[in-house]
Amino acid sequence: MCGFLDTGRVIGVRSRVGYYFISYCLQGTAKKKTKNHHNPSLVDSSGFSRWWELPSRRIPYIARLPSPHVVSNTCYLLPPNFYKKRDKKLSEMGGEGTENGSSVRTDGAATDSAPKYSVLREGEADILLHGNDVFYNKAQVVNRDISVAVIRAFIAKREEEHKADVAKKSSRRKGPSQAPNPPDSTSEAPVSSSGEAGGEQVSDATTSAGPKTNANGSEEPAVEATAARPVRILEALAASGLRALRYAKEIDGVGSIVATDNDKVAIEACERNIKLNGPAAAAKVEAKLADARVYMLTHEKEFDVVDLDPYGSPSIFLDSAVQTIADGGLLLCTATDMAVLCGNNGEVCYSKYGSYPLRGKYCHEMALRILLSCIESHANRYKRYIVPLISLSVDFYVRVFVRVYTSANIIKATPSKLTYIYQCVGCDSYHFQPVGRIAYKNNSPRYMPANGPSILPECKQCKKHFNMGGPMWAAPIHDAEWISTTLNLATSMKARYPAFDKLHSILTAVSEELLDVPLYVNLHNMSATLKCTPPAAAMFRSAVANAGYRISGSHANPLGLKTDAPMDVLWDIMRCWVKTHPVKAQVGETPGSVILSKEPELQANFTKVNAALSKAQSKGVARFLPNPEEYWGPKPRAGRHITEKHLAALGPHVHQVAGNAHIRPDQMTSFERRMVGD
Repeated sequence: MCGFLDTGRVIGVRSRVGYYFISYCLQGTAKKKTKNHHNPSLVDSSGFSRWWELPSRRIPYIARLPSPHVVSNTCYLLPPNFYKKRDKKLSEMGGEGTENGSSVRTDGAATDSAPKYSVLREGEADILLHGNDVFYNKAQVVNRDISVAVIRAFIAKREEEHKADVAKKSSRRKGPSQAPNPPDSTSEAPVSSSGEAGGEQVSDATTSAGPKTNANGSEEPAVEATAARPVRILEALAASGLRALRYAKEIDGVGSIVATDNDKVAIEACERNIKLNGPAAAAKVEAKLADARVYMLTHEKEFDVVDLDPYGSPSIFLDSAVQTIADGGLLLCTATDMAVLCGNNGEVCYSKYGSYPLRGKYCHEMALRILLSCIESHANRYKRYIVPLISLSVDFYVRVFVRVYTSANIIKATPSKLTYIYQCVGCDSYHFQPVGRIAYKNNSPRYMPANGPSILPECKQCKKHFNMGGPMWAAPIHDAEWISTTLNLATSMKARYPAFDKLHSILTAVSEELLDVPLYVNLHNMSATLKCTPPAAAMFRSAVANAGYRISGSHANPLGLKTDAPMDVLWDIMRCWVKTHPVKAQVGETPGSVILSKEPELQANFTKVNAALSKAQSKGVARFLPNPEEYWGPKPRAGRHITEKHLAALGPHVHQVAGNAHIRPDQMTSFERRMVGD
């Protein structure tokens, strides 16, 4: 058992492996050992002894559930009238009080009015859920796992940077004639606070030793300790607090976490879950009822890590988020409004992100680049800029991890990192128009507007016109070193990641991408334009490599191919393919017929080249995994009335009761039926 609580109610929990109890037990409530104080059919089923026989008359509040990576268990509150004298303490735990609680018969069956909770364990954190009162989506376990892995890598990198900075400062004090001493590993201070309540806390500032006297009697300069202060994290939109609790319990080096939400119900649930996870979590996580935008604006450069994971667009939070991050801090940002970012509502995207999207097969990567350009735009207003570490398109959302720095000089290069895009309406060929460029004179950079236009008004391949989109981020969206570090750290402790297989597959696919090539082509889409059978991906990739260009896959699309070859070369390869795999004559002048009417300038060589193929694929390493279960996708907003449309997304085992989703009676176990009196 992992701990005890002194206040609250007794809750029966059903899991796939047995019965457990979450108990907020009151001391001294059972003075008589009568049958009314003990229900053998309920308590003995869990394997626990009578609760009043336990030490200090307490019940262990939770057992470590040996369960799958995400387990949802239906719970029922036992009679709150046992604790009439302790209503005040019940309210502190989020209880409604005995007069508003449900009544339970002595045989263990609850009335229809009994509130029902779900106990959910993800990673090392546990939370209580009640219907749709507080938002939770099981599919985001991948999001949370990757976030844990990246923050671990960030803390390790931050420690390295701090040691290097200390050594540099020490070298300056000693002068150029004296070499700096290497950091003494024995002098490192702990980077995380004690897990026990009332434990010793680590100072928030870096400590330094006093001046030392050498053999000549003169004082040597003081040398600072090599341990960086613990990391401060802000979860701006906390909901149930699951993400903050996982950070607190799973990541070493975290000093404090502030979880904010402007929904009172969410904060009450967050506070309840903080207490549920014991004193170690309570010592680090603090829930605050506040508007995230106002809170971040009033805490400028205070947090080392800021996590934005809103329901929908993060655009309204970005301006304040880039101000609350400390210099060199980490911003984690999610956007789930993919219909907007992928071009279904281009005018809405422009109003939110300042960029116009195009509906191309590369739309998911373009969504990432639009989000990055928007964050950069907000940061530039405060003489700050971003450095993307990892940018992911997963399931139904995009997620970016960037570091934020301050430099009035470096932000001058921002226009050279942005580009507009022209996409042909006939063959989907695309071309880039940079916003700015950097010219060097006597090794001195000059920031100038880009040359243009980069293309003619008419497509060279199919004679159609272009649509224009952007601006978007054109610089690399990943950092190879960070990808490698994150993947290695995650692999070294894969047992601690509930969705490790998915995490590993995504990062493996990302590690193989060409970092300096924006967007990707879709081989099937090109074949559809020509009305031909598509060549095997290995053959097409080999043809590109044999032509002297680089090519790789894309994590955003299993059929996507990133290459630095121009569109002319790609279409020539397809023309050569069609010559050996003829197509039927097309009626009228279609984009495909116009393309095939031209002779290829390049003679493609389809000889297989191993260097052009995926190394992970050749080794049998999975890169694109199917969803682990049905209904793996978006969920309705917290507090929303559950309709038939939402029930379809939640699954067939769920039904609606008083606006909340519950398990259908025909899906209940016999134990659950006894509990509800069916």
